[in-house]
Amino acid sequence: MKPDTIICRCEDITYQDVLDAIQMGMRTVTEVKKAIRAGMGPCQGRTCGRLIAQIISQETGKPISEVWDSSHRPPLMTTPMGVLAGGHCDEE
Repeated sequence: MKPDTIICRCEDITYQDVLDAIQMGMRTVTEVKKAIRAGMGPCQGRTCGRLIAQIISQETGKPISEVWDSSHRPPLMTTPMGVLAGGHCDEE
């Protein structure tokens, strides 16, 4: 893979950017994501996450199961449909 190969299209992150993050000590997808924003665009890593995990695995010798950690978080609280539709909603 060439250094200028785009890995994360949403954030315009290259293969070299991912390698640089690994060289700085990032060892999981979440660490790379926080360091260089890979996987933080509109697709939220659904397009590039697996590839980033494969690169980390290849560079560190660790299995993908160790480098692909989940950073998914549930919503803080539910939102009533009336609020989303633009109306007023009282929950009493």
